[in-house]
Amino acid sequence: MARCVIVSACPVSPALAGLLRAEDYLIACDAGYCNCKALGRQPDAVVGDFDSAPRPRTRPGEALVVLPHVKDDTDTQYAARLAVQRGCTEALLLGCLGGPRLEHTLANLCTGLGLEQQGVRAVLQDERSRVTFLLPGQTRTYPREDYFYLSVFPLEGRAEGVCIRGAFYELTDAVLTAGYPLGVSNEYAPGSQAITLSVGRGALAVIETRADAPQP
Repeated sequence: MARCVIVSACPVSPALAGLLRAEDYLIACDAGYCNCKALGRQPDAVVGDFDSAPRPRTRPGEALVVLPHVKDDTDTQYAARLAVQRGCTEALLLGCLGGPRLEHTLANLCTGLGLEQQGVRAVLQDERSRVTFLLPGQTRTYPREDYFYLSVFPLEGRAEGVCIRGAFYELTDAVLTAGYPLGVSNEYAPGSQAITLSVGRGALAVIETRADAPQP
């Protein structure tokens, strides 16, 4: 099944068009419809209650799903449900980080974790950062590529058995809690081309950031 790309309303630049594949199934969420022009792609489906943008006139081949204003799902969450229903095993979420409303970014992180928990490999990405998720019992390797910093945060309040290898600050069987940001702004160790992460209990958000991004 082709990967699903969910395009939400935070501004995106044409530079992100390079992340797209020809076979991707694109879902635009509400004002995310306007972002598709910057990406140079026509969406396959448009969903939303259109409280932040006018209801678009769809083109041939585009599906339109108009959602009620009063609902439990955000527009992005509804798009994630469609991705699961289509049997997608990967989802790339663009236009989901930053913007004027912090609560939307936090909601989108929850959506990404929910996708991962349903067996869909979820990635949230913008021009400077990439967010992925690590579930209990998993081990994954993160090649250095264009990223310099790597941060981990316990999304379920507490993560146990956290191990980090190949980083400047390594951890062995550590406990991370939501009340103390121990996992922020790690770096690749000198000569290291990859960082390996594992977690025993609890889910982690893994954030890779380019070196030119502002430091806290």
